[in-house]
Amino acid sequence: MQQSKWMSAALLGCLAGLAGHPASCRADDFTLGDVWGDAKSYFTAPLRWDGGDWAFFGGSIVAVAAAHDFDGRVRRHFAPPGAAGVMSSDTNSIRDALPAASLVVGTWLISKVTDDSFANTEAYTMIEAAGFSSITAEALKYGAGRERPDQTTDSNDWRAGGSSFPSLHSTAAFAVGTVFAESGNDDYRWLRRVVGYGMASATSYLRLHGNQHWLSDTVAGAALGIASGRFVTHHRLNRAREWNLSLSPTPYGGAQLAVSLVLN
Repeated sequence: MQQSKWMSAALLGCLAGLAGHPASCRADDFTLGDVWGDAKSYFTAPLRWDGGDWAFFGGSIVAVAAAHDFDGRVRRHFAPPGAAGVMSSDTNSIRDALPAASLVVGTWLISKVTDDSFANTEAYTMIEAAGFSSITAEALKYGAGRERPDQTTDSNDWRAGGSSFPSLHSTAAFAVGTVFAESGNDDYRWLRRVVGYGMASATSYLRLHGNQHWLSDTVAGAALGIASGRFVTHHRLNRAREWNLSLSPTPYGGAQLAVSLVLN
């Protein structure tokens, strides 16, 4: 009911702006939705999980546990000589966040250049997925307290006041990448998935290469990001609609209102 009232208000606003001026209104005028409602649905989602959701959760736990067995080996491969247990500043944090940020900004710019309301919704959905998943990741970091591999050589150093698990960069990158990969036209699904998941995987690699995270940190971040991206994509883009309203004068002094609805 609240969503319906909000959409009706948006339509009335469009009509008011059209008065006396041939123009059009599109979905990006009223598809942003209620952020609070989206957040409530996201953070209470486990209460409504079905068998498939629980299977994904269980599989993620198994994947993180398997990756944990390789944490030490991966660290020894990437850690520079003399870096054992010596904390260094994360000088590449901004650099490692740029791939995901560039994908969001690029999608938004395309939506403005092409006047594509679906691309605009997609960019907003990327931001929402990254935001929700990042909040969850920060909560898990606080609870886990795991030391980073540039702080300790012990991959089992939990509850030590650290902030390693899960990787926030991996979480946000996979959230953004998943929205990009699973949105848009199916004709280019393979390309979108290569770009979206490839970007996120590259981000995780950079975090490992910089000795900022254990392998299991990035695997946990990937699982959280993918789950968040898929949830928000299904929640928002599946209900996205493209409305085109146009008002134009008729030869007899009247006006013609045309309304079209394109289902996504």
